[in-house]
Amino acid sequence: MKITDVQTVLLTGPAGNDPFLTAQRKLRSASFIEIHTDTELVGIGETYTGYHAPELVPEIVEFFKPILVGRSEDELDVRRLWDRMYACGNFWCRIGLGANVLAGIEGALWDLKGKLLNLPVYELLGGLRYDKLLAYASGGGSVYPWDQMRCKIDLYRDAGFIAAKFGAGWRNTLAGTTFDYNSSPQAWIDMECQKLDAVREHVGDEFTVCLDGHMSNTEEHQRPWDLATATAVLKAMEPYDLFFYEEPLHYNDMDGYAALTRSTRVPVAGGECWTIREEFDRCAQMGAVDIAQPDASYIGIAAFVDVAHMFAGRNRRSATHSWSSGGGAMENIHAAFASPNMAILELPPLAGPLHTEVWAPGFRFKDGHILPPQEPGLGVTLTDEIKNRFPFERGSGEWNLVPGKPHWR
Repeated sequence: MKITDVQTVLLTGPAGNDPFLTAQRKLRSASFIEIHTDTELVGIGETYTGYHAPELVPEIVEFFKPILVGRSEDELDVRRLWDRMYACGNFWCRIGLGANVLAGIEGALWDLKGKLLNLPVYELLGGLRYDKLLAYASGGGSVYPWDQMRCKIDLYRDAGFIAAKFGAGWRNTLAGTTFDYNSSPQAWIDMECQKLDAVREHVGDEFTVCLDGHMSNTEEHQRPWDLATATAVLKAMEPYDLFFYEEPLHYNDMDGYAALTRSTRVPVAGGECWTIREEFDRCAQMGAVDIAQPDASYIGIAAFVDVAHMFAGRNRRSATHSWSSGGGAMENIHAAFASPNMAILELPPLAGPLHTEVWAPGFRFKDGHILPPQEPGLGVTLTDEIKNRFPFERGSGEWNLVPGKPHWR
């Protein structure tokens, strides 16, 4: 077997079937990488960059393509090939976009190798560690009035979830209003405790609840929390048995993360914006989070497992960040099943066709848990019919809103 071509596939499709999410965003984009061979085998991977800046992916893939074309079955050492590509782009992909696209290429290489050896990818990463893993419905922002939050939870429970994550603040879609991010710490405390009172009264203690501050992804008119605000709010949440609080500070404030983690019993989680092992290593050394959240479609599958070991060695846990479509979801699932300290997995609830049609047949979900994939490779599908049905639309990526950049659809 030899690699004959490396291609990028950009798609745009429905954002999903969750009415609470589609009320804000109708479409989503995705970037897949296909590694073709002189056999019937095709490796398929996905980069999370395809959700944010899909238009930038194809040229980066073309840059790395010559390193892969012509490589034979005996040269399919994925880590070594990743090292070559990373070294080749050192001046511009040491961190950030280039590394993120490499994650998609690497995913396709792992998929190809798994298919070649007739093994699921987690078997290539050290072997299966769990018979199932808890998954939470990643529900986006919180909704107001609180009866809408109860409806949202019921929707996810009906879909089989026993855990969910909601954003800080709230949005009233009927009135077109949102909670003011620039509110005082006491206003934040009062509002979030009211929210959690309503949630716990509705679901009791058996349902796992996570919250997400999104403090690195605020819009121009929103001020991220400072350490004092984050500390006050998280300490007020300690009685509510949160599984974790994600991204309570801007990711540039690593010292703040370390101080916050030491000051509250609420587990602090984060990592979705860190793009390479070394950023997580600094975080681990500083004790900056209790739960690391790498994304295999953003830093790479091998790097994900390395990060998990890094935090396990410090008695800290890991969890997946996963908001790419079906290919990236499966990259995260395989990496998670091979990692030593997985706490919980992120899933899009009521997922749309760019998830459900792509992650078939590998995706297995039962009683609120992900079960180990059983197909060779990643267990993903990307047919011509899927490609033709969801043609790419420029501008369908997501970004933070600022003047001059129109709202995504």
